[in-house]
Amino acid sequence: MPAAIEVSNLSKRYRVYRKREGVWASVTGLFRRDYKTVEAVKSVSFSIDAGEMVAFLGPNGAGKTTTLKLLSGLVFPTSGDAVVLGHIPWKREHSYRRRFSLVMGQKNQLWWDLPAQESFGLHKEIYRIDPDAFERRRDELTDLLEVGDLVAQPVRELSLGERMRMELIAALLHSPDVLFLDEPTIGLDVVSQRKVQEFLKHYQAEKKITVILTSHYMKDVEALCRRAIIINEGEIKHDGPLADITDRFSRNKVIHLQFAGADVPADLGKYGNVFDVHPPRAKLEVPRQKIAEVLTSLLAKYTLEDVGVQERPLEEVIAEVFTNSKSNCEEVSVSVGETVGPGGI
Repeated sequence: MPAAIEVSNLSKRYRVYRKREGVWASVTGLFRRDYKTVEAVKSVSFSIDAGEMVAFLGPNGAGKTTTLKLLSGLVFPTSGDAVVLGHIPWKREHSYRRRFSLVMGQKNQLWWDLPAQESFGLHKEIYRIDPDAFERRRDELTDLLEVGDLVAQPVRELSLGERMRMELIAALLHSPDVLFLDEPTIGLDVVSQRKVQEFLKHYQAEKKITVILTSHYMKDVEALCRRAIIINEGEIKHDGPLADITDRFSRNKVIHLQFAGADVPADLGKYGNVFDVHPPRAKLEVPRQKIAEVLTSLLAKYTLEDVGVQERPLEEVIAEVFTNSKSNCEEVSVSVGETVGPGGI
């Protein structure tokens, strides 16, 4: 079976005007302008099978959103190729637009002053959804997301979490085969995040749709994805199982210690980085290759009531990956079709 998404050496460069400060600089800028080239995406290649849910991770400006815009056909690439469901995205064929959805956590596709059900009805006409199928999907989605009693309220009166659930319903009414999710839980409270996570996990498992998820919340990623692609400076830094990120990039592990008595030894720092001290408990960060040696020394010198070794939290490891290679790339906003909404087809 061919891959649902196939990307080969995809690149996107922008030419950005650099405005200097001062009145004289503004005047000279009328006649001679300075530009710089921003490489938002650099020769990115990856393949995603049908039915996979893949995390697409990176710091701000790494190229995540630009990549999703390229795969959605919102912007044209500078070079390279991409095929999604057998279509070249930037050809913007109607047959392709009816097979995917793009949800951006910071953009709205619902009419602000109208009830969500009115926007749903508009989607029904735009995507030419059979009336019976539309009612069945709408009722199923509103039930799963627990917003059945809110669809008649104007969107502007809904909370951020409720609006995001409505956005997901609008995106899924036409039963897309591919779903691009760009920060779907940004700004949501813990309860709303969990509801969105549970819904996405259930819906994707049941419908077997292909999903690319970008998120800065590692709880989203850990709850939903087994595979992760890390992009930084517009380039792929990792593509593989989520579980491999810690093994590949984390140089240290954390030893949890509980000492007998009421205190933490004053000389504990000679074994590693001591943190989160709550006597008689403390945590010790130690290089991976020295874990056995340090544990042997600790057990020989101190009386310990409890000891455990854990990997560092995933968010810390990924943050370290980002900071170790500083991004020179800037995510450039594009004014052409930021969202795929009522005007998308």
